[in-house]
Amino acid sequence: MATEPVTAGDIGWITQAVFGYYPYVALTSLALGSIIRFDREQYTWRSGSSQLLRRKQLFWGSTLFHLGVLVIFLGHFVGLLTPIAVFDFIGITHGQKQVLAIVAGGVAGIFCMAGALMLLHRRLYDPRIRQTSSFSDIAILIMLTLQLALGLLTIPVSLQHLDGGEMVKFMQWAQGIFSFRPGAAAYVADAHWIFKAHLFLGLTILLVFPYTRLVHMLSAPVWYLNRRGWQLVRTRRDIGAKRQPEPAK
Repeated sequence: MATEPVTAGDIGWITQAVFGYYPYVALTSLALGSIIRFDREQYTWRSGSSQLLRRKQLFWGSTLFHLGVLVIFLGHFVGLLTPIAVFDFIGITHGQKQVLAIVAGGVAGIFCMAGALMLLHRRLYDPRIRQTSSFSDIAILIMLTLQLALGLLTIPVSLQHLDGGEMVKFMQWAQGIFSFRPGAAAYVADAHWIFKAHLFLGLTILLVFPYTRLVHMLSAPVWYLNRRGWQLVRTRRDIGAKRQPEPAK
């Protein structure tokens, strides 16, 4: 089922700018900014771990956040960019997809939000961690937390459209952007303001992505699988025993 969008002439210039042109600005910044940073500033291509401070809170916050964000990312990627005909072919109705997105996204969002709040509290209220945090470290964490809150706020609105019709519009918008379809912004012109805010902030996160610690998401240690030799790991007991002087003869 494909819904017909509002015609391009019926939408305002703000809607066209934000949901028609801004996505390409954000995606261009994401691609070119990441390439340039990796080429020129590889030393900064890291997460900037503060693991030595508040390790327990970092463990739980990071685990919950990364577990939730992985499910959310895969859900958005597959849910928005998979052609509608594929779901129709395998027999998944739009209503079923809507319910699945609400349940899976809601659970993952709660996990992710709990982790984000723990990480944000740790970074803002521990003086030592805050001193070692840059403006972008704090700003991107706040943006991610707000984005999660907006995502969770979309659930009550989505519960009012369990036929999946609204979701189809967002799928058509996303696929229209990636296929350079003119007038893609018209698909979301009449969407609820919470969805529009969620989309706008998501695009903004993509825009600033290359200039924050989020770039570590693009790095995967696949080279480790082909590593030659063994990594030698010693316990503290082994190191302490090695340092003890030999008994006098």
